[in-house]
Amino acid sequence: MTPHKSDVQEAPASSRVWRSLQENLSMIAIALCLAFVIRTFVAEPRYIPSDSMLPTLHTGDRLVVEKISYLFHPPEFGDIVVFQPPEELQRRGYGKDQAFIKRIIGKPGEIVTVASGKVYLNGQPLQEDYIAEPPNQPFGPVQVPQDQFFMMGDNRNDSNDSRYWGFLPRKNIIGRAVFRFWPFNRIGAM
Repeated sequence: MTPHKSDVQEAPASSRVWRSLQENLSMIAIALCLAFVIRTFVAEPRYIPSDSMLPTLHTGDRLVVEKISYLFHPPEFGDIVVFQPPEELQRRGYGKDQAFIKRIIGKPGEIVTVASGKVYLNGQPLQEDYIAEPPNQPFGPVQVPQDQFFMMGDNRNDSNDSRYWGFLPRKNIIGRAVFRFWPFNRIGAM
């Protein structure tokens, strides 16, 4: 026998509201936890504050920086990475949480030289179609120490990079820039 509508007791309105509120708060808590885990361990958005990476990245560009791939392989030549400033930059007044973004030019054991408007890696000139203009100051040669990297901005003559503050320890790397999501007219992979 089917109960009549009048035979079924409905939960009081306050109980339904409370249950709905609990469900919504649970969903918000789960979303916040997921966002925290993703941002901390997987990927995070970053904002480009300067012209040091022109023409590749412009001031105001927004990127996705992934944090997973370097768990499986070391950083590679040409990777654009976001990193915490090394000790020399911190001594110069940069905060430990003030992230930088540059391109990896030299890996551990490699020799970097800048001469005659070219960057040389292990004595071979780099073909750099991504730079704003050739570097105008000689530098090096220097050999990159173990577990460190030589970093340069693509805007070679307007970049605070390894030529001025030394090598970047591997432990300072936050992640690799993989995707530009703003501005819309320049969306795409790095």
